[in-house]
Amino acid sequence: MAIVTRLNPPLKWAGGKRWLISYMSTLWEPFSNRRLVEPFCGGLGVALGLAPKSALLNDINPHLLNFYEWLQRGLVISMDMVNDRDFYYRSRTQFNKLIKTQGAKSQAGAELFYYLNRTGYNGLCRFNRKGEFNVPFGRYKTINYTRDFRDYQPLLKEWQFETGDFEDLKLMDDDFVYADPPYDVEFTQYAKGGFTWEDQVRLAEWLVKHPGPVVASNQATDRIVELYSDLGFKLTFLEAPRRISCTGDRRPAREVLAVSQL
Repeated sequence: MAIVTRLNPPLKWAGGKRWLISYMSTLWEPFSNRRLVEPFCGGLGVALGLAPKSALLNDINPHLLNFYEWLQRGLVISMDMVNDRDFYYRSRTQFNKLIKTQGAKSQAGAELFYYLNRTGYNGLCRFNRKGEFNVPFGRYKTINYTRDFRDYQPLLKEWQFETGDFEDLKLMDDDFVYADPPYDVEFTQYAKGGFTWEDQVRLAEWLVKHPGPVVASNQATDRIVELYSDLGFKLTFLEAPRRISCTGDRRPAREVLAVSQL
């Protein structure tokens, strides 16, 4: 029996779901011959953990998707990568200049995005209202940068990446959909425009219409629990590792897993 090597997520990602794979694998196994669809693919923790042969992976962040598209091409990074405050801010300025001049969808944009992600604060990916990347320097003692991403190419080249609103995705009836939207918390400025409560409701109502298997994860706020419960989802509560806190609180966060058609 062949041993399947699982690739680690290439980015540091706030709210990444690699910790959820043990739960997701059990749900995924009966449907593993189907296409995995993620409306919010984020750091690819779930997609790489499940390693589907076919996947439709969407995210509203075009810079993230540009990085993944270069992974599909066998990205090898050539730029200097230094764990240095001044170098970081010069690189951030360079990346924002690319954004302003419509040049971020390039190999240079992908390399800078990776460097900023690995060197910036706590895996945050945050943009201001002008669309500029504004995450501060991370102050890590050491960083193990990766330059050669060719190991990702064989798997990712079989996957389809899109950037846009989740409602624009062309689903097939038997797709296995996993939705991990921005948490229902104050920090929502993940991409220009953010993700509002109205978007949370719109997502839940879109998911419940899908005839195939659906799994959604979110912070277990009272209104999220009520929203998915009222729509008929089966709810499971989990203790998620807390990755980001402005107060320094690193206690587990309560998360809800909502499933339908499973």
